[in-house]
Amino acid sequence: MAGWRVGMVIGNAKNIESVLKVKSNMDSGMFFGIQKGAIEALKLGKDWFDSINEVYHKRRELMFALAEKLDLKVNKNQVGMFVWCKLPNGISSEAFIDELLYEKNIFITPGNIFGTKGEGYVRFSLCVTEEKIKEALSRF
Repeated sequence: MAGWRVGMVIGNAKNIESVLKVKSNMDSGMFFGIQKGAIEALKLGKDWFDSINEVYHKRRELMFALAEKLDLKVNKNQVGMFVWCKLPNGISSEAFIDELLYEKNIFITPGNIFGTKGEGYVRFSLCVTEEKIKEALSRF
């Protein structure tokens, strides 16, 4: 369910009331089908979560290898669905991804689309298959 932005909150009733006040003014809620899918996913056992974590671990390691091929700085302690990498000084994120796209047919997300603090970074998604990451690596 990567990218579906499903979450929950638990805690003091007064604090939850404050969260709901802000939340209800930000959006209209989550699509019911996604909520039902999240409920079912949360019922899965530890073995399932361990196996999916292993899938993402393998993808992360391959992304680290791709980052090294691209001479990017990467913090190998980061977690989550993405790998953020620092570009060499003086290179814009858009110029970097354009060159990569046109020369190697590989697209990664430029950090600047996330705001000014994202400039100088790129973001790799771990939602792509191992095979696609290996294909990208083979282009170097």
